[in-house]
Amino acid sequence: MKNATLILISFIYTSFMFSQETINKFSLQEAIDFALENNRTAKNAVRNIEAAKKQKWETTATGLPQISGNVDYTNWLKNQVSMLPGELAGGEPGTFIPVTFSPKQSMNATATLNQLLFDGSYIVGLQSAKVYLEISQNAKTKTELEVRKAVINAYGNVLLAEENLTIVNRNIEVLQKNLDETTKIYENGLTEEESVEQLQITLSSLENHLNNVVRSKNLAYKMFNITLGIDLQENTVLTDNLETLTLQNISLELLKTDDHIENNIDYQIAKNQEVSKELLLKLEKSSFLPRLSAFVNAGYNSFSDKFTFTNNNQEWYGSSLLGVSLSIPVFSSGMRSAATQRAQIDVEIAKEELTETEQQLKFQIAAAKSDYQFAIEEYENKRQSLNLAERIEQKNQTKFFEGIASSFDLRQAQTQLYATQQEFLQSMFNVIAKKAELETILNTINY
Repeated sequence: MKNATLILISFIYTSFMFSQETINKFSLQEAIDFALENNRTAKNAVRNIEAAKKQKWETTATGLPQISGNVDYTNWLKNQVSMLPGELAGGEPGTFIPVTFSPKQSMNATATLNQLLFDGSYIVGLQSAKVYLEISQNAKTKTELEVRKAVINAYGNVLLAEENLTIVNRNIEVLQKNLDETTKIYENGLTEEESVEQLQITLSSLENHLNNVVRSKNLAYKMFNITLGIDLQENTVLTDNLETLTLQNISLELLKTDDHIENNIDYQIAKNQEVSKELLLKLEKSSFLPRLSAFVNAGYNSFSDKFTFTNNNQEWYGSSLLGVSLSIPVFSSGMRSAATQRAQIDVEIAKEELTETEQQLKFQIAAAKSDYQFAIEEYENKRQSLNLAERIEQKNQTKFFEGIASSFDLRQAQTQLYATQQEFLQSMFNVIAKKAELETILNTINY
């Protein structure tokens, strides 16, 4: 028994440790694919499509045969009395005799079949259900585009934080070495105390920056996990490299892509809006048309002074009928006319909004192309600037230890290098993010 308990505890502990050490590894494409299936907004977009399909069938079913059943049971606590003329029962004329015509209890079971024969609103409803499904599908596409862009930004932010952390740690290591060497030179009386203090100021600033970078990295990972739809505390590892990813996202061919506005999801959604308003206009016009329906009713009645309706010998009396119902709108004091005119105005508004959307998208595409091209040019510029800043800092460091440059000159060169490093990292992220933005607005993505 003791051995079994030890084995059980060991198994539970091992399972717990294994679960704690589970690490999710993602390339950028793997992260996008995972988010499209697990991101909470993306999953709800899929559910909305399923709901739209159900609503489409719900609308369709209203024009199909409808069968309903009904069972009524009555029990007169005190029977209703009717007055029968006295002469019918041999009495004096002008007198009345109280009588009851029905047994104390009765039961009625009926079934009714209804069938819509013609209704203009039903035809419009079928068209609207189809458009509603298209709207849901377009909303899903837009959600997927936004999720993809969010994943790319979150992925890039994590890589940016990781690279930033590596560079800051390396800078601190180099600066600490410089400070140690300068301190020894100062202790030997070969340099001024200001040289040590300048380096201490720079080192203190870097260490404070490091703390902020560590916090930013932790937040970046949490944001990445949220975007993918996994728990905040799960361990994730990104397998792509920031610079490699940047080079993969430099595509001058994308800048030459034709501006097909109709491919943009926002244009398609605006087009759906116009169609929806036109259908609402049709619906209002259909209110002027008659409505025709038919029904068949069949049932059985039974009567008794006691509850004997479940007995096999209980008498039941059948009945059935067939009917047609025609509803014709005649006069509404101008209500239907006003509603139709209002719907016509909404159509005109939707057309203007579609034109406005088209113009806005043309501008946004041009702006996105410009931003992406600038991001590429900025990346090349910052890469060259970083090489220059590294050489300048190295030269000033050599001059400083040779006694040619002052500590102020060295600190200035170091500050310039650190700023250029940050700008270079940001330029790499911008290339990735601006390409994602351009691809989103052009809808040139193949999943």
